[in-house]
Amino acid sequence: MAGRADELRDRIEQELVPALTPLGLDVEAVEITPAGKRRVLRVAVDGDRGVTLDDVAEATRVVSDTLDAGDVMGEQPYTLEVTSRGVDRPLTLPRHWRRNADRLVAVQLTDGTSVTGRVVGSDDRAATLLVESDGTRREVAYDEVAKALVQIEFNRKGRDDDEAAVEGEES
Repeated sequence: MAGRADELRDRIEQELVPALTPLGLDVEAVEITPAGKRRVLRVAVDGDRGVTLDDVAEATRVVSDTLDAGDVMGEQPYTLEVTSRGVDRPLTLPRHWRRNADRLVAVQLTDGTSVTGRVVGSDDRAATLLVESDGTRREVAYDEVAKALVQIEFNRKGRDDDEAAVEGEES
C-alpha cells in the first residue's frame, strides 16, 4: 500500500513541477492523507525570493487547474491545501541552504556530532557555516548531514533593525 502512495506522490509532483516552474516556485513536498471519504492533498512550495500569500493563491490556482486537467487524482474527492515550505522542515537540498543564507541552523552530522552556525555560503555539494560557539568557518558537506533545521531567532543581535527596535523601546 505504501508503494502505491509513494507512486501517487511522485506522479503528482511530476505533473506539478512544470506547472509551477514559470511562477518561480519549486514543489517541496506532496502529502496525501485520508480524511473520511475524502483525501487531503497538501502541496508545499518554495521559491528563491520566498513565498507570499499572493504566490500561494496563484500556486493554488495552478495546482488545481493542473490536477483537474489530468487524471492523477482519480475519482475520489480531495481537498487541496497549498502552503509554503515552513521553517520547521529540514534542509535537505542545496537550494534549501542557498535560500537560508544568513540564517542560523542546527546541524546533526552523520558521525553523531552537531554544530550550530550561520549559513554564510553554499554550493551544490556543501554549505559554509560561521560556527556560533567559536566564530570559525566550517564547511559541511551535504552527504555528512543527518538533519539540519533553521533556528528561530527572536532577538538577533548585530542587525540594524533589531538595534533600532531596542532603542525605541527604551524611550
